[in-house]
Amino acid sequence: MKTFTAKPADVEHKWVVIDAEDAVVGRLAAYIATRLRGKHRPDYTPHVDTGDHVVVINADKVRFTGRKTDDKRYYRHTGHPGGIKETSPRKLLEGKFPERVVEAAVKRMLPKESPLARKQFSKLRVYAGAEHPHEAQKPEVVDFKSLNAKNARS
Repeated sequence: MKTFTAKPADVEHKWVVIDAEDAVVGRLAAYIATRLRGKHRPDYTPHVDTGDHVVVINADKVRFTGRKTDDKRYYRHTGHPGGIKETSPRKLLEGKFPERVVEAAVKRMLPKESPLARKQFSKLRVYAGAEHPHEAQKPEVVDFKSLNAKNARS
């Protein structure tokens, strides 16, 4: 018996739409990272991009459990001495780019700093509203909240 290894030319990437309204951020990000890497497929190969294109809509309506909206902190550095900045998920969700909450959560669940991780992350498209410009790809709708009762928070 031989081990099957997927070739990049043989992989067919599907398009998936996920509605993030009232979804728990961590669970949603874990599901999206699995789809982006291709680990849901039987022909998963670690060094080949076998994942799907994921479109997330209503990213501005995601939920955190507990007090994470106020207590959790996102850190970044400007590159200058003493240039560390911090913000909370509440400020990001109420700000100009609320989709960055989902993007940050997914990016941190992918492999770190490799060309393959960057390629997989580029297949994620996150939109704050309910509209997206990818109807021509005929994406299939995944009902993420019905997969587990803990996936949704009202």
